[in-house]
Amino acid sequence: MSIRKNACLMAEIERIAEVAGYLWTKGWAERNGGNISVNVTALMTEEERNLPALTDAVPLQDTMNSLGGQIFYVTGTGRRMRYVAQDPFAHGALIRVATDGRSYDMIAEQPIAPTSELPSHLLMHNYLLANGRNNRVVLHTHPTDLIGLTHCRPFLDSEKLTRTLWSMIPECRIVVPRGIGIVPYEIPGSLDLAHATIKQLAHHDVVFWEKHGILAVGEDIIECFDAIDTLSKSAQIYLNARMAGFEPEGMTDQQLDDLVPAFGLDH
Repeated sequence: MSIRKNACLMAEIERIAEVAGYLWTKGWAERNGGNISVNVTALMTEEERNLPALTDAVPLQDTMNSLGGQIFYVTGTGRRMRYVAQDPFAHGALIRVATDGRSYDMIAEQPIAPTSELPSHLLMHNYLLANGRNNRVVLHTHPTDLIGLTHCRPFLDSEKLTRTLWSMIPECRIVVPRGIGIVPYEIPGSLDLAHATIKQLAHHDVVFWEKHGILAVGEDIIECFDAIDTLSKSAQIYLNARMAGFEPEGMTDQQLDDLVPAFGLDH
C-alpha cells in the first residue's frame, strides 16, 4: 500500500517540506545543518502503522518507554534542508519505535538513515509524551543572529536573554510566552545535550544551544518555525541598534506585564 494516498499524512509532510524551505532561504540551514522530527502516529491508519519494516531493527541507546509503537517523520542524516523542501521522502524517512521502546525500524518510503541527532530527538519526544504534552514537533536549526548572541557571555543567562528579546517587540513576548532556556555547549548529537535540553523543556518551549543553534517544540511545525522567526526578528532589532551605535531602550517591565492579561499569557 502507498502512504501517499493518506491525505492527512501527506498534508503534514508538505508542511514539513514548507518549513524546511523556509530554514534554507532564511540562511539557517547551511549544508546539512539542522533537523526535524514530527510524531505522525495519529495521522496514520492502523494498517499503515503496521506496514512491514524496510530495515532490521536499530537499537536505541536509551529505552523510550513512552514511545512504543509511535511513528515519526525524521529528516535524514547528511541531508540538506533545501532538498528536504523539494522531496521530503527522498531526504527523510518514517521510523517506527518498537513496542518495548528499545529499537526502531523504517516503514516508508525508502530506508533513509535518520539524522544523527535522532537519539536526542526521541529522548525529547519521550519526555514530552511522558509528561502529557502534545508537542509532536522537535525543530532544530541554526539562526545566525541567535547563535551570535550565545557568543556573548551575559546572554548565556536565561533571564537576561529572555528579557532582552522580549523587550524588542511585543510579539516576542506573545509568541514565546514561556521564555528561552539555555544549554551550555555540548557535543552536537550527544545524549548529554539531549538530557540538558530536557531539563530546560520543563520550563520552556524554546531552547538555545550555546554556539550551536536553537530548538523549538510544539504541536505544530509552522508554530515552531514562527517562534524561532520571531526571536530572530527581536535579535535583529537588538543587533541593528547596537551596530547603529546605541543600546536599544526596549519595552519597560510594565509594558511587558501589560501583555499578560491582554493576551492571556503565562506569567
